[in-house]
Amino acid sequence: MRFDIITLFPDIFFGPLNESIIGRARKNGLVEINAVNLRDFAHDERGTVDDSPYGGGPGMLMKPEPIFEAVESLRRANSLVLMTSPRGKRFDQPTARKLSGVEHIIMICGHYEGVDERVRSELVDIEISIGDYVLTSGNLAAMVICDAVIRLLPGVLGCDESSFDESFSSNLLEYPQYTRPAEYRGMKVPEVLLSGNHAEIAAWRKGKAFELTSQLRPDLLDKDTN
Repeated sequence: MRFDIITLFPDIFFGPLNESIIGRARKNGLVEINAVNLRDFAHDERGTVDDSPYGGGPGMLMKPEPIFEAVESLRRANSLVLMTSPRGKRFDQPTARKLSGVEHIIMICGHYEGVDERVRSELVDIEISIGDYVLTSGNLAAMVICDAVIRLLPGVLGCDESSFDESFSSNLLEYPQYTRPAEYRGMKVPEVLLSGNHAEIAAWRKGKAFELTSQLRPDLLDKDTN
């Protein structure tokens, strides 16, 4: 899988995406991540990629020409063009799993007050928002999407079953987990987890997952009935 990330700040990506699980996935050749400097496609020596909006209003908009040319230089027959945007589809685990099946994702990171509408209408296949709040740019959102998607690729987690048995994978929060010691400061691990009875353990975990979801995220349970 390959990510080409179009951004004004390419260096920001190679800290978070060089570490831990994602860093190992890159070193092992399971994923390629390439940060593309949008200013390389500007049409003047200053590297201008923004301009004031027609009709007036605060702030600056990202110009269409550099973005079109950047995308066209990267796009292949199997490419998906994704843009981070407050008005995009809310990012969730099913979306991450769907994106993990795409061979090549071109990500456009928004900046300033937004992007010329012609980019949205002619270039972008999907817009994604990671939540109902505003960031200074789309860079952090792009990192979140990369992390959530890459960890679902075969071989990235070491045990591929891990990604199917965690929060949001089945509209349930994950059940409580415990490790050694069996008792700490008077707090004991539930007896069922020490029993070795796999059927009872599975039933306990399912019940606890449902209980936690009912208390903390009942909206996830509503998805099952829709």
